[in-house]
Amino acid sequence: MTPDGQGAIRTSLAFPFTDPPDCGAIVTVRDDILWARVPLPYQLDHVNIYFLRDGNGWAVIDTGIQTDEAISAWDMLLNGPIRGARITRVIVTHYHPDHIGLAGWLCRRFDAPLLTSLSTYMSSKVISLAHDEKALRQHFDFYISHGMTAELAGVVAIQGTEYLKRVADLPHAFLRLLMPDTLEIGGRIFRVLSGDGHAPEQIMLYNEEERLLFAADQVIEKISPNVSVYADEPHGDPLGHFLRSLRMLRTEIPDDVLVLPGHRRPFIGLHRRCAELEAHHEDRCDLIRSACADGPRSAADLVPILFPRPLDPHQMSFAFTETLAHVNRLVRRGEISTIRKDERVLHITGSPTD
Repeated sequence: MTPDGQGAIRTSLAFPFTDPPDCGAIVTVRDDILWARVPLPYQLDHVNIYFLRDGNGWAVIDTGIQTDEAISAWDMLLNGPIRGARITRVIVTHYHPDHIGLAGWLCRRFDAPLLTSLSTYMSSKVISLAHDEKALRQHFDFYISHGMTAELAGVVAIQGTEYLKRVADLPHAFLRLLMPDTLEIGGRIFRVLSGDGHAPEQIMLYNEEERLLFAADQVIEKISPNVSVYADEPHGDPLGHFLRSLRMLRTEIPDDVLVLPGHRRPFIGLHRRCAELEAHHEDRCDLIRSACADGPRSAADLVPILFPRPLDPHQMSFAFTETLAHVNRLVRRGEISTIRKDERVLHITGSPTD
C-alpha cells in the first residue's frame, strides 16, 4: 500500500459488511465462503484471507506474513471457527510477503498443493536468494542515482526490504494459474484473471454466476495499492501496467460484483473505484509535472511532494519507488524528460532542448 495512508481516497461505495472479523474470527460472505483477517506489523495492520468450501475441506486464498502473531491468528482459526477442517488448496494471489508469507507453512501442515502464477512463484524464489551484499549494493546505488543521500540510502536499502524475508520456504512444485483458465472450487467455477502494476501477474478470481470478484490488491477501498519501480527494472512502467489492468476490469467485469479485496472491506462499485484510482494517479502525475516545470528534480526531491508526512525506512522504500513509477509513466508519455547531472538522474517538464 502507499505508505502512511497517503493513498487514501474519498469514495462512495456500498459495503455489505459493516464490521470486519476480529483476529481468529470469521464473517460469512456467502454460503461456504468465509472471510478472516491475519495481522500485519505495519500501519496497514491486516491482510484479508478467504476460505472457500472445497469438498470435505477448505481452499484458502492468501495466507498472511510469516510472523509469530500471524501464526497465532491461524492457530486461533484452526482451533476455532474451522476446527477439524483441512486445507485442500493454498491459492496465492501475488508474491508480496503479506499474501504468500505462510503459504509454504500451510502447504506442509496440510500436505496441500500451492496454486499461483508463474511470476508469483518465481519472484518469491528469486527474492529468497537475493539478500546478499551484491543485492544490497544494487539497491543502494539505485537510490543514490535518483538523488537520495548516502546515509538514507544505506538505511533504506537494508531496513526497507526486511519484510521481504518474512516468507516461509515454498513447496518445490506448484500448480500454475494463468488467465484465462477456469478453476473449480466446491462446485463454483471461477475465471482466472491477472492484473499488473502492484505485482506482476497478480491473480484474481471471478465467479460470474454469483457476481464475486476476489480482487487481491488490484482494487481496494479507500487506499491505493502501491505501484513501484525497483532496482532490477529501473526503467519499467508499472503504473502504465496498473492503469491498463484497471481498464481491463472495467471492461470485462460488471460494476455490481461483490469485490473481495486483499485488505480493508469488501464492497460493491467496481467501476467507480477503478475510475477513482485512475484519477488519483493522474493527480499525482500533475504534481510531478508542476514540480519539474520549476526546475530539474530527482525522484528523491519529488518524494515529499507526493508523500509529505515523515516516513520510516519501510515506508520510504515504498514512497520512493512509487514516486519513480509516476516519473517513468510521464517519461513514457513524453511529458517529462530525463537528464543527468553529476551521475544523478533528474527530470524536467518538456524536452531538454525546450
